[in-house]
Amino acid sequence: MRKTPLLAITACCMTVCAVFAWAQGRKAGLWEVTTTMTFQQSPFPGGAMPGMGGPHTTQVCVTQAQIDKYNGLPPQNQRGDCHMTDMTKTADGFTASIACSGPMESKGTVESHYTADGHGHTKVHMTGTMHMGPNAAPIEMTTESDSSYKGADCGSVKPFVENVK
Repeated sequence: MRKTPLLAITACCMTVCAVFAWAQGRKAGLWEVTTTMTFQQSPFPGGAMPGMGGPHTTQVCVTQAQIDKYNGLPPQNQRGDCHMTDMTKTADGFTASIACSGPMESKGTVESHYTADGHGHTKVHMTGTMHMGPNAAPIEMTTESDSSYKGADCGSVKPFVENVK
């Protein structure tokens, strides 16, 4: 099995988890999110995820319906299932537990804080097992994201399609 598609799925999942975290209590519209992923225990040779060097910046559209239903953007993964439990809202964000199945079976925590001026910081810490074909390796990773609100109009950026039960 090629590692690149699996790595892209993992990176996407972590980005979406981070997006879910910073979206809590936020305004609907376009957000810019810069995410950095670091490994405390890497399943990859050399310790780095191929093709994922440095921060990754993306624009995300959050709908009012997503904010109303989930109080933010739900986590999603097309190959697996991530779900959040034990969410505790605070005055400036939230904390929660998260678990994912699929290519990366893992459990972890999400912590998100935001400011009234449209900025936020999210930290997701996960530990578990990465499955790469017939092989499996332990993984521990931290994803940190900084976000900023760009405006109510998402332009050509489409909202994520919900894929969470």
